[in-house]
Amino acid sequence: MQYSKGELRRAQTLELIKSHGKISLLEIVQTVGCSEATARRDLDVLEKAGEIIRTNGGAIYEGSLTSAVSELPFAAKRDFRRMDKERIAATAAALVEEGDIICLTGGTTTFFIAKALKKRRNITIVTNAVNIAYELADAEDIQVVVIGGVMRSKSYELCGPLAESVIDKINITKMFLGVDGVTQNFGFTMHSELEARIAQLTMERSSEVYAVFDQSKVEKSALFTIAPLNQVTGVITNKQPEGWFEQACKEQQIAIHTTTDHNASI
Repeated sequence: MQYSKGELRRAQTLELIKSHGKISLLEIVQTVGCSEATARRDLDVLEKAGEIIRTNGGAIYEGSLTSAVSELPFAAKRDFRRMDKERIAATAAALVEEGDIICLTGGTTTFFIAKALKKRRNITIVTNAVNIAYELADAEDIQVVVIGGVMRSKSYELCGPLAESVIDKINITKMFLGVDGVTQNFGFTMHSELEARIAQLTMERSSEVYAVFDQSKVEKSALFTIAPLNQVTGVITNKQPEGWFEQACKEQQIAIHTTTDHNASI
């Protein structure tokens, strides 16, 4: 059987993506030797065939997203492992001091952190999640700053250029980062590219960043990477990390906070 130039080029592109896991348009253009427009068309064809997942500026091989998780609405996730999330929230709240400026991203675990902080005095909470802001609306001694933007219905998070312009003017003491997945290769991941971007920008404005998640998120990967493991100050989870995750925390000096011990270990 004879293949057309286009079929051969797409086969080469697919092998390239498989070997790298993820790749940018520029890398495809340079390696395959085609124009950017051609590379885009080839990626469209490969995506329609179910071979890859398109990203902003490139592609990911679908098979490389080990144990990928799908996005569920907030209401569907809130009570899943609720006790673990409430314990994680209590552990996170223990790190908060009077005068702190706290950032809470959207998510079910960060929602419970907001509930755990409601009776605190003299703290500021910055969030882009409408449901978190509403939960804190009657907390008299907490100043709530809401980052504006366009709301995503599944997460209640506000995203987009308006949110990004506000973040650039805010200084944050401690950030609690909700994540959809944690893997060795992709780091901390999230379903939404817009939410991942907001998280990245707030991380840049934060003195300390703590990723908060229960063990169901470990070894699962969502589509967009927020940050590699070494870009957080610490992790707050319900179980002592094991294997590669424990080793990564030791090597990168990432503080480990578990629900059984409010003290950090490195």
